[in-house]
Amino acid sequence: VQLQASGGGSVQAGGSLTLSCAASGSSFSIYDMGWYRQAPGNQRELVARIISSGSTNYAASARGRFTISRDNTKNTVYLQMNNLKPEDTAVYYCKVVTTRLVTYWGQGTQVTVSS
Repeated sequence: VQLQASGGGSVQAGGSLTLSCAASGSSFSIYDMGWYRQAPGNQRELVARIISSGSTNYAASARGRFTISRDNTKNTVYLQMNNLKPEDTAVYYCKVVTTRLVTYWGQGTQVTVSS
C-alpha cells in the first residue's frame, strides 16, 4: 500500500487548510484511516481518525476545529482544518490500517501557522 499525502502549506492564524491522503496498491481493504502530527521536539500524536463504520475520534486540541472524513471509493482520507493556531504547526502524517491490521504511514506534509 502506498500513501500520498498533500495539502500542507503555510497559513496565518485563523486560516484553513485541507489535507488529503490517498491510498493505492492492490488487494487491500482499509479499516482505519487517521492523521497524526509531530512538532519539533515532540512525539507524534493523534489528531483524528476514522474507522470503516464512519466512527471518528479526535484529539482534544482538534475537536471543534478539525473534521476528518473519508471517501471509501477513492481510499482517501481528508482533514479539514479550520481556525488554525500556531501550535498546530507540525508535520502531519496520514496512517492507514488495513483489515489485516497492517499499518502504513504516509510521507508527511508540513503545516505552518504563523501568528
